[in-house]
Amino acid sequence: MGRARRHHRSTRELFDQQSLALDEVSATPRVVKAPPVRRLWFCVYLPQLPLEASGPGASARAVVEEKQGIHRVLLACPKAEAAGVVPGLSANAALALLPGLVIEERSEVAEQQALEHLASWLEQFSSMVSIAGPDLLLVEIAGSLRLYGGLLKLRQQIATGLEQLGFSASLAIAPTPLAATWLARGGRRACVRDPANISTALRTLPLSCLDWPAATCESLVGMGVRNIGECLRLPREGFARRFGPQRLLELDRARGRLPDPRTGWRAPERFCADYEMTEEQSDRELLLAICGELLQSHERFLLARQLGVQSIEFSFFHLRSSATVLRLGCVEAERQASRWSDLLRLQFEKLVLPEPVIAVRLQSGHAQALRAESGRLVFRGRTAGRGIRFSIAQLAERLMARVGRQSVAGVATVAEHRPQLAWRARNLLQEKTLGEVSMARGKLQRPLWMLPEPARLNVDDGYPLHQGRLRILDGPERLETGWWDEDSIARDYYTAINPRGMRLWVFRTRSRDADWYLHGFFG
Repeated sequence: MGRARRHHRSTRELFDQQSLALDEVSATPRVVKAPPVRRLWFCVYLPQLPLEASGPGASARAVVEEKQGIHRVLLACPKAEAAGVVPGLSANAALALLPGLVIEERSEVAEQQALEHLASWLEQFSSMVSIAGPDLLLVEIAGSLRLYGGLLKLRQQIATGLEQLGFSASLAIAPTPLAATWLARGGRRACVRDPANISTALRTLPLSCLDWPAATCESLVGMGVRNIGECLRLPREGFARRFGPQRLLELDRARGRLPDPRTGWRAPERFCADYEMTEEQSDRELLLAICGELLQSHERFLLARQLGVQSIEFSFFHLRSSATVLRLGCVEAERQASRWSDLLRLQFEKLVLPEPVIAVRLQSGHAQALRAESGRLVFRGRTAGRGIRFSIAQLAERLMARVGRQSVAGVATVAEHRPQLAWRARNLLQEKTLGEVSMARGKLQRPLWMLPEPARLNVDDGYPLHQGRLRILDGPERLETGWWDEDSIARDYYTAINPRGMRLWVFRTRSRDADWYLHGFFG
């Protein structure tokens, strides 16, 4: 009996093991757990940033840095390297090898500006962009893969954009930010998606990718440790005692064993960019081209945030005079550079520059969410055969650019029941305020054309007349208000139609005389 029970128990255990094995290989396991949220980090490493921060150049160039009182070459372009100019060479020796070499001193300010410019550009691909070092950018792209058609297309788009911007970068992708950083520094165009493969990808990387102190790397090399894989094989306790726990923590964070939170970088909410010229310029077409470049940067800035602005300001700086300021405004929030360029050309013709320009600055106004676009008007140009389509807002902007802001105004509704006080003129370039609320909601109707003063109507047998007897269609709508000031009204308004089909807005006073008046025309 006992053997039978033991046999039954062993059979049941075997059945449970087989069921567990089946659950492991089954496509639909019995217990469904939510998969862990995985991150994917795109690292952009810029080894040539000190040279590329100053912009492209046609001639041979080299960036020097002062070390112990001697200016030594930090980086050189391919043309200079072909002539023998290598990092570590003194500036005098580099000039002896290549007399036409253009030597520039390293500017950390320019490098930081270039890095922030690239971080702002990368914000179009992800909401999480981090500046991880003086030559490193990290982008979390796990949530952007479907939007850009997959990892390969996203990587190709970023690589192409960096090349067009004039930067040579080493790119790498990994589930942890440190792994992506080390792979990019090692020049490995790697793409690691599974956290289980991180250790294998990092194993052959040299110690120079870790950015550890030189003394630490020399001690490891003295022990025969030359890559990350050999570091990982060292005893953990001994490694932490000799080189510090911080190094061990970095290795664990790189492999995903410990969290590695990063601080996101956000560009300023308002755009401001300068264009400095090497010499004074008076050529207006050249200045317009410079303004066009600034407007393109402005459009990219707003596009990444899905915002628009109603006003921008150009400042043209001179050497001996104060800056000349040119302000442009749109009726509605706008971000397209082409639209701002049209307004700029219209006003730039009348702009008086007291002397040549040495720098141009573009500063945007308060950013706001873009609104839906209404219908457009079609205008026939003189030369083009097809009509050019402009919206009502663009028409108002062009009129203001031509005849001045004071000559063009809009109409805003006011929270007032009395028709003569329910509107006011509004500056089209100002943002709409909360007080601009229409009282004519629901079934209330108001005519488009209002008379400056109500016109008294003749009456025939109790019916008002206007080019014939009027027929009442709707009403009355009683308005009795304004008792607190000297412009009170007590009227019953009606919608009426005359024999010619004109729809009129008429009212009858609630006084002893009960006269009829015409106040407006419906379209």
